Amino acid sequence: MPVFELRRLRLLHELALRGTLAAVAEALAYSPSTISQQLAQLEREAGVPLLVPDGRRVRLTEHGAALAAHAARALDADERIRAELEELQPGIAPVRVAVLQTAARTIVPAALTLLAERAPGLRVELAEVPPEEGLFELSARGFDLAIAEQYPGLTRAHHPGLDRQVLGTDPLRLATADAPSRLHDLAATPWVMEPAGTAAREWAVQQCRAAGFEPDVRFEFADLGAHVSLIASGHAVGLLPDLLWTGGRPPVTLSALPGDPVREIFTASRLASAGRPGIRLVRDAIAEAFAG
Repeated sequence: MPVFELRRLRLLHELALRGTLAAVAEALAYSPSTISQQLAQLEREAGVPLLVPDGRRVRLTEHGAALAAHAARALDADERIRAELEELQPGIAPVRVAVLQTAARTIVPAALTLLAERAPGLRVELAEVPPEEGLFELSARGFDLAIAEQYPGLTRAHHPGLDRQVLGTDPLRLATADAPSRLHDLAATPWVMEPAGTAAREWAVQQCRAAGFEPDVRFEFADLGAHVSLIASGHAVGLLPDLLWTGGRPPVTLSALPGDPVREIFTASRLASAGRPGIRLVRDAIAEAFAG
């Protein structure tokens, strides 16, 4: 029975997730040739074909898919062992966190203040990443923890092996420059929304359609600060979450939406590493910061 090197198994696991050698190389900061060489060595160790050409790409064979599933289990087992060892030895491993934009502006600074007091030696690495990407990269081990959102009526895929913990809800409101408004009165007004393909954009468009019109989306920005500037200057209207205003007064007029919708804010980690002391500390600080 061959013994497989975990590093090579991870490359196969990444290929199963990302689909191309180039994507794996970019994610892990290797050259594509290095990835190919390591996978060729893994194939020799397995003694069966793992990859076959598929046009200009490669795809997993049946044996390759089976070994990729084994790789996922092996990587989970490795994380569980490391978490147990971390419990027994001094020092805490760094925690890499994917953060949605509103959390980066509001929750994160307060959480970091708490962590500086409770675990001054803990290194926390943060990157602002859209929730769709953050949850995928969490599954792919690019991050240890993610702060993400779920909009009402738009369920996110539950990635296997992830543990979700709900922080709470965040009200969503109509934002305009002047007097309070009703959604159905803004059919002829320019709108600013997040990029197409995001849950926030899909939800916002659905709200407008439910009100009887197709929104005239003239401005498309991932940066909610740009939304606020356009709305406050009277060039657009939009739908914004209350979390954006934590610690400050909104420079726009906020009006209630039909049904008083809220989005759910949650953290997610891999089940295999959820017990790591550092991850628990960061999660607790995030939860406390969100609550208050």
